[in-house]
Amino acid sequence: MARGKLRIYLGAAPGVGKTYAMLAEAHRRVERGSDCVVGFVEHYDRPRTEVMLHGLEQVPRRRLEHQGAVFAEMDVDAVLRRAPAVALVDELAHTNVHGSRNATRWQDVEELLAAGIDVISTVNIQHLESLGDVVESITGVRQLETVPDEVVRRADQIELVDMSPQALRRRMAHGNVYRPDKVDAALSNYFRPGNLTALRELALLWVADRADEYLNEYRSRHRVFGIWGSRERIVVGLTGGPEGRTLIRRATRLAEKGAGGTVLAVYIARSDGLPAAASPKELAVQRTLVEDLGGTFHHVVGDDIPAALLDFARGVNATQIVLGSSRRKAWQYVFGPGVGATVARDSGPDLDVHIVTHEKAAQGRGLPMARGGRLGGARTRWGWTVALAGPVALAVLLSAVHLGFAGGVLLFLAVTVAAALLGGLPPALAAVVFGSLLLNYFSTPPLHRWTIADPKDIVAIVIFFGVAVSVASVVDLAARRTRQAARLRAESEILSFLAGNVLRGETSLEELLERVRETFAMEAATLLERADDTEPWTCAGHAGTGPLLARPEDADVDMPVGDHMALALTGRVLPAEDRRVLAAFAAQAAVVLDRRRLQEEADRARTLAEGNRIRTALLAAVSHDLRTPLAGIKAAVSSLRSGDVTWTEEDRAELLAGIEEGADRLDHLVGNLLDMSRLQTGTVTPLIREIDVDEVVPMALGGVPEDSVELDVPETLPMVAVDPGLLERSVANLVENAVKYSPRGQRVLVSASAMADRVEVRVVDRGPGVPDGAKDRIFEPFQRYGDAPRGAGVGLGLAVARGFAEAMGGTLDAEDTPGGGLTMVLSLRAAGARPGSARAPKNTAEAAEDTAGPERRTPW
Repeated sequence: MARGKLRIYLGAAPGVGKTYAMLAEAHRRVERGSDCVVGFVEHYDRPRTEVMLHGLEQVPRRRLEHQGAVFAEMDVDAVLRRAPAVALVDELAHTNVHGSRNATRWQDVEELLAAGIDVISTVNIQHLESLGDVVESITGVRQLETVPDEVVRRADQIELVDMSPQALRRRMAHGNVYRPDKVDAALSNYFRPGNLTALRELALLWVADRADEYLNEYRSRHRVFGIWGSRERIVVGLTGGPEGRTLIRRATRLAEKGAGGTVLAVYIARSDGLPAAASPKELAVQRTLVEDLGGTFHHVVGDDIPAALLDFARGVNATQIVLGSSRRKAWQYVFGPGVGATVARDSGPDLDVHIVTHEKAAQGRGLPMARGGRLGGARTRWGWTVALAGPVALAVLLSAVHLGFAGGVLLFLAVTVAAALLGGLPPALAAVVFGSLLLNYFSTPPLHRWTIADPKDIVAIVIFFGVAVSVASVVDLAARRTRQAARLRAESEILSFLAGNVLRGETSLEELLERVRETFAMEAATLLERADDTEPWTCAGHAGTGPLLARPEDADVDMPVGDHMALALTGRVLPAEDRRVLAAFAAQAAVVLDRRRLQEEADRARTLAEGNRIRTALLAAVSHDLRTPLAGIKAAVSSLRSGDVTWTEEDRAELLAGIEEGADRLDHLVGNLLDMSRLQTGTVTPLIREIDVDEVVPMALGGVPEDSVELDVPETLPMVAVDPGLLERSVANLVENAVKYSPRGQRVLVSASAMADRVEVRVVDRGPGVPDGAKDRIFEPFQRYGDAPRGAGVGLGLAVARGFAEAMGGTLDAEDTPGGGLTMVLSLRAAGARPGSARAPKNTAEAAEDTAGPERRTPW
């Protein structure tokens, strides 16, 4: 039996219309005569979705009892018995209730597909298993229900149901997704514009990558080896020269002309290490530029630059290559056609090569000489070829055309100079010896014999030999000096750039080690240190893909820095001339490490200074803010003890109430001062245990007037891992602050909800609110927002609340209340599902509903 086909409607968030689109497709298929049934579709009381179910056959659901509650799940057996051509199965990532045929709904779908039934399903991007951590970092919600990526990737069709964040939020505000009482909380929680934008980008990128996979599979299956320009990928070849910035900007403009165009900048480094022509400073600037423009930077090692560039371009399925016009002068083309011409010649019809002019074109870049004192394999081979083949060619010429002895000497001298230019001194010496023998054989009487009859010819050949050796030595020395000058220039640029960055503090230790690794084309770079000669080595910093080294002796190259520090490299052995630059890198790495530690000490000193500031403020608070309630208490007590006045019972009760109120205020101020002192000294040690939120929050409301707070803390919430005392103090401070700033007659809402592996306690007021720029400042010690009177407190309530929250592993943030006001969001770590809970595992929509807002509000 043939396997059924799977079609998936993929969305970025609940409410974008996946189920509606699936039902619309079902109606189209029914109209065409297809046998289509509804296996399981959840409409969540959305009227438009519910209407779409009319006219479609629905397979009865299976009722299952779980922990005292009854749940409806898809009846897989019933769908298999019905054996339709197409089955609609909503929410692919749903977790089935205990007792179902399979643990998850995607496993149910796999059974239907195996039975030859086509399936149309839906899933949100946040349910893909590989994106769980990414989605959690964006939304703060950990998706408990996931589907393996491979299940979705195997789908025969994936259709993205897209909607802009603004349109989705408008749809929610109109009540088309959630009930009106849940809209405000939902818009301020999971469905924030930033969250929706990030989720939408994830969905678009995932679908784009899946389209690439489809394309690659098709090309592989049909043996298509050429490049298809379905998506513009533009490779920019960089040399480390100043023209690279022009090339990057030109490539970016080309990419912007096509949908989804990307720019990949690549620098090809020779395998023998530090290049003489490239500027590390300029390469760093170009790396930053291409990344700022949305492209990527790649560092590739290859001796044959045109071949390496073309291999890279074909490997990434590039459609265009952008290169700069050669900086060589016209006469330098005798050494080869150049990288641009070679790439254009070998690119074939599938790659477009753009040669971009720039201001440095044809201004010269020096001979194509390699680094150090070595000429490289190709140059050496050419030198020996000229040294051996050149004299033979001249001998053939002299045997055919008689140019005389003087003409022969000049020609052989020219060949010797050419061999010296190309291959250095050894090929030139070989050309001298070989040329002298051939000159004797073909140009001195008796001809074609290895003897010389005329003594003058012997003198002439000796002089030729001496002149040729001298000229070859001078030419070789000049070439070596040119190469050394180019190398020293490159080294000076590296050292200058390195010193400047380190002195300005722009380079971290890891970035510096990565630069070392890239500069010398190594696998890994590690900075090792130890306290003394008897202690083991420890890793202070590492960059690259290689393993961490236990000691410098295990590396291919090690450079000591003082007595107890060493820079270790793995990948290959460096020549001696590279160790000077490596020593500079090692010294700068030590400087960066010392600077980082000094910065840490400065941070600790800053913390101590902040503590001193706090203590100074505490003294100021004690001297001023605490005197107000003390003065009130003293005045009331003095009045009661006075014998000159006869107080009525009402007067005495009023004075006693004033004393009690002042004592309560004093106790609150002193408590906050002590709490802040404990936080500053780091002596807060939470006693974490599992507890229900509804046991702690009500106790925190004792210090506020009755009927000033609405409390909604469901009993079904999971337990939290907190210190009950710290949690109570945090909530109490938040509630007191909200009540203080709420308009008269407006109640403060205290609600709690579960979001994956955490529980949020939200304190919502309808006061004046706080601008975005001041939301962080209100959590600083001794801060009063707006025109709060001095007697209202010392400005420590929110600082203490956040400090206690962070001490328990939670967070406290301020958000705008939809419609005006401020919402304090206290996020706590959940300890797991509460035992005895009768709720089944939630799907995404239900979880989103729980975050949307409370269903009941109890006046406190």
